[in-house]
Amino acid sequence: MDNTNLFKISDIENALVSKTLIEVYRSLESRGYNPTSQIIGYLITGDPGYITSFEGARDKMTDIDREKLLEIILKDYMKNNL
Repeated sequence: MDNTNLFKISDIENALVSKTLIEVYRSLESRGYNPTSQIIGYLITGDPGYITSFEGARDKMTDIDREKLLEIILKDYMKNNL
């Protein structure tokens, strides 16, 4: 059981971004917003006002680079649909 495990930093980063996106989605949903529309609005405009501050969702979302988030979303979509 002395095996060395190798982890790619990108895999860890992707997992953290995915976890954050799910948390933000749930916060928006619990406040009665349409999470998909709100997140898309934020991604297109960069305006953090689209994301509720409830449960720290706005801070969590603005801590993620928008381009990185779009990259992860697109890669995940392509992986699941090709």
